[in-house]
Amino acid sequence: MTAPATPAELRGAFLAHLAGRDAEAEEAYRRALANPQLRKPAYRHLTRLLEGQHRWAEALEVAQAVLADAPEAAEIRTHVATLLLGLGRYEEAGPLFEARAGTAAGDVRPKLPYPEWDGRPVRSLTVWDEQGLGDALQWLRFVPDLVARGIAVTLIIRPQIAPLCGGLGASVVVASGQMRIPVADAWVMLGSLPYRLGVTVESLPGRSAYLVAPDARREAWRGRLRPGARFGVVAKGRAEHANNAHRSLPPEAGAFLLSLPGAENLLPGESALPLKDFADTAAVIEQLELVIAVDTSIVHLAGAIGKECWVLLPWIGEDWRWLHDGRQDSPWYPSLRLYRQPAPGDWAGALTALARDLQPRISP
Repeated sequence: MTAPATPAELRGAFLAHLAGRDAEAEEAYRRALANPQLRKPAYRHLTRLLEGQHRWAEALEVAQAVLADAPEAAEIRTHVATLLLGLGRYEEAGPLFEARAGTAAGDVRPKLPYPEWDGRPVRSLTVWDEQGLGDALQWLRFVPDLVARGIAVTLIIRPQIAPLCGGLGASVVVASGQMRIPVADAWVMLGSLPYRLGVTVESLPGRSAYLVAPDARREAWRGRLRPGARFGVVAKGRAEHANNAHRSLPPEAGAFLLSLPGAENLLPGESALPLKDFADTAAVIEQLELVIAVDTSIVHLAGAIGKECWVLLPWIGEDWRWLHDGRQDSPWYPSLRLYRQPAPGDWAGALTALARDLQPRISP
């Protein structure tokens, strides 16, 4: 029987992992799982290694084994949930994903004098914004489903997104300063709606555009784009994002996209356009032919308004919402096409495929 790894061996395995000696690191990580004192750090390192090789099912198996020893650990429950989501197993993931509130990056849950919604019939419901801006844009698609059930919905949403929500059928309260929140039968976090509504991968397709730019913004941006503007480009994400080094294009690749005939930079802070919020950006995107972007909130915005968008996805840190099956489409957004790195760091491979598909559009 192989002896459990020691702390020194776990440290050595981590250095081997950093050096690219994955087989050596994996063997020691697996032995470290047998040491109760090292089980949690070994699990984190091993699952990261397996995910980096796109061995998603094996990463899930390891995470589930550790969760069995610590069933209430919020970080592990949430990790298992995201692995299940990436594998398209939404029904299993739903209850576990609720643990995100207890993680270090957890959601701020409201203190309201009425209960959290459990999915049973209600007449009124307060829906509370959470997580990243892209997450919120993604989950807003479920608000019309609530309204269709005859539920009076009050949506608490960040100011960057609020102007886009007028067509959802909900009363919109901007999440800023002191808010007057009406009494409701229950409240729910925005990211809990898929679970509460029993959403599966199979039930997602069919809704293309559920957000629209307000008429006033459309009018304000009419005719303001430079002549020939056709393609919106976002080549990098927020520097604060945990996976930004992998999801953002290197400068030369970003420069290549921005050199395309008709390219318009939509990156906040770098765009020549005075974009104040997502309503402005939506009004601009509506006038373009196509958006080309790395995995940022602009992708979700384009998908939510039904604009064609080609998405460049990294190998490392591949997000659960794009699924881990290599597909080129998204059940969340019918207007998206996915271009995945074929190997870690291989933006050339993804860009070559994108450029091949784009060529007919830019050829004279």
